[in-house]
Amino acid sequence: MVANDTSSVATAAMKDGATSAFDKKQKRGCSAIGLSITLPVISYSGNVILEDFKIELKPGTITCLLGPSGVGKTSILKSIAGILPLAAGSDIRASDGEAIMGRIAYMDQKDLLLPWSSALDNLLIAARLRGEKVDRHRAKALLAAVGLAGKASELPSTLSGGMRQRVSLARTLMDDAPIVLVDEPFSALDAITRHRLQALLAQLCAGRTTLMITHDPMEALRLGHQVYVLAGDPVKLTPIDDLGDQIPRDPTLSSLKEKYNQILDLLGMQKDLG
Repeated sequence: MVANDTSSVATAAMKDGATSAFDKKQKRGCSAIGLSITLPVISYSGNVILEDFKIELKPGTITCLLGPSGVGKTSILKSIAGILPLAAGSDIRASDGEAIMGRIAYMDQKDLLLPWSSALDNLLIAARLRGEKVDRHRAKALLAAVGLAGKASELPSTLSGGMRQRVSLARTLMDDAPIVLVDEPFSALDAITRHRLQALLAQLCAGRTTLMITHDPMEALRLGHQVYVLAGDPVKLTPIDDLGDQIPRDPTLSSLKEKYNQILDLLGMQKDLG
């Protein structure tokens, strides 16, 4: 889908005076923060789908959460983002003691782009709604970084599904929020583009506390400083330990094979494959 190498495009964008667009220091002025999350119950349409969910997100790291469909992963993200109401007894606490609302960037499974606005304007809309000065330079640099430098003036209806997803990713990163929540950010992309943008996400989310939902075990192992599997009956949260801190990881590493098989076991996929 991308005519040139996305990583090369990102590098060129930074050399072209766009370094500030990728600054790890958020312009809202806060260092990396951790999150402690306790959700006693997650419900959907009146049905309880998950109970006693607890997780700690380390400051400035990417945490990947895997699990089968319907286990509550998206509801967890929406609860943290404030889109879904919290059940009694829920506790979402930042390590700096400050409120998290206003410090979160959220990317939905759907691109949710404004159909009447260009790709560039979709990146600028949040600042305009807040009455802030728009940063067109940063927005153009982010579009270049996701391989869409030539699509800034295009409406969403003229873009492919994968392109719209890349615009959505750029928009999510536009505000420099210290907390980033992303739900299947690469699901509509081909394998080559997905591989390139995984590396780009690791770069652009450096210093941010990121929670990412994915159905791809290898994607989680490549990007996650922490990886958790939400599965079983009853559903429980299981960490995948000893991954190391360096990301993005090379998916061909033999050391990841054991972790990959562990995830398949937890998801019940090894049995299905057998």
